[in-house]
Amino acid sequence: MTRYVLVHGAFAGAWCWEPVAAELRRRGHTVQVPDLPGSGADTTPVEQVTLAAYAGRVCEELAARPDPAVLVGHSMGGVVITQAAADCPDRVDRLVYVAAFLPGDGDSLKALTELPEGADDGVQSNMTVAGDPPVATMTRAAAREVFYGSCDDEQAAWALAHLGAQPVLPFVTPVSLDGGSADIPRTYVLCTADRAIPPALQRRMIRERPCADVVELDVDHSPWLSATLPLVAALEG
Repeated sequence: MTRYVLVHGAFAGAWCWEPVAAELRRRGHTVQVPDLPGSGADTTPVEQVTLAAYAGRVCEELAARPDPAVLVGHSMGGVVITQAAADCPDRVDRLVYVAAFLPGDGDSLKALTELPEGADDGVQSNMTVAGDPPVATMTRAAAREVFYGSCDDEQAAWALAHLGAQPVLPFVTPVSLDGGSADIPRTYVLCTADRAIPPALQRRMIRERPCADVVELDVDHSPWLSATLPLVAALEG
């Protein structure tokens, strides 16, 4: 059986992985699902929410057991797992990007959204940023359209009830890799109906940072909810 560490994306928390985690555990796997600092039930103050803090939290989770893990990141979580794998590569067996940002050394999430293929990014065009340090929010209507387009109303209502605000600093911080994770194999789960990270941008990131495996799902940005069983099959594969 496999050990999985599942890392959520922006505006979310560990809650988003509940359907996938439950199914993986039912199949006998070990699953860990942390809240990133300042997300979900975590109460870290916004001024302490950084990409380094995110990666540190993931490395702590990886260190909780001796066996290397399949490290899975959704959306912004792709940036987080990339940095974490560079910081503690000996604890990672494989990286899996689920409709996620796949940065190279020196890339930030914000820089990736500014590529030509990112022009239709529904998050950047719909979020409102305020405060110091800045925090982003999205309306329920925009989130329903951008994140949960393939979900039924009951699924979307459950997710929208949990959605939170997102500190902006991790969006603009470049990853620093130093070649630490270069030998870790990567899988990418590409969502062809994604309105948050346009499929064209997902394909460009895969071209520029080739993955050992690419799985395509014809669903929205949230396959952990809209396509739970196909996503679990991809993770097991």
